[in-house]
Amino acid sequence: MDIYASDEEKGEDIKRWWRENGLSVIVGLALGIAVLIGGRYWLSQEQMLSASASDLYQHTKQLIAAGKTAEAESSVDKLFSTYSSTPYAIFAAFEMAKYNVQNGDVENAKPYLNWVINHGELEGQVDIARLRLGQLLLDQGSTEQALALAKQAETIAFKSLFNELMGDVYIAQGKLIKAANAYRTSLSLLEINEPRSLVLKLKLDDVAGS
Repeated sequence: MDIYASDEEKGEDIKRWWRENGLSVIVGLALGIAVLIGGRYWLSQEQMLSASASDLYQHTKQLIAAGKTAEAESSVDKLFSTYSSTPYAIFAAFEMAKYNVQNGDVENAKPYLNWVINHGELEGQVDIARLRLGQLLLDQGSTEQALALAKQAETIAFKSLFNELMGDVYIAQGKLIKAANAYRTSLSLLEINEPRSLVLKLKLDDVAGS
């Protein structure tokens, strides 16, 4: 716009600009408002979903503590079907797996750990489930399945534990050299003076003695 133009010329320029660009401005403002409202609605829905999932998880824990297995399983199934996107479904799966193991029902614990492996979004949670399932499988004598899980570690934090599990599996299979190598690798991944190093050294000494 010419700064030396008269007020009438400036007014005409503004009118012309508005005729050419007014629709785009209105559409842009409408889209911006829609995005803002949509974002607030989405956040509100997410908060409501998380709150409902949290309440159901707390209820599930109470059912587990009371030993109401069938009701607890139904509650967890609802978390899986309706709130699978929340962390509470993962927490509930771990709770049910732990409950079943403590009550000697390993077979019913395995599906919950598998659910975490297949649906967990955090690598750490998935690795914990793999590790626990691998240990259960080893205890049942399913060494090949346990070994396959032990080789799937994704997070550095769990590498030592998975190598220890591999060593335990190899011991069960009578593969002492492989067991010793797995224990050595597990030891090498630990911090100096970490308590677990004593256990690993004992396992390694037993293998060497054999």
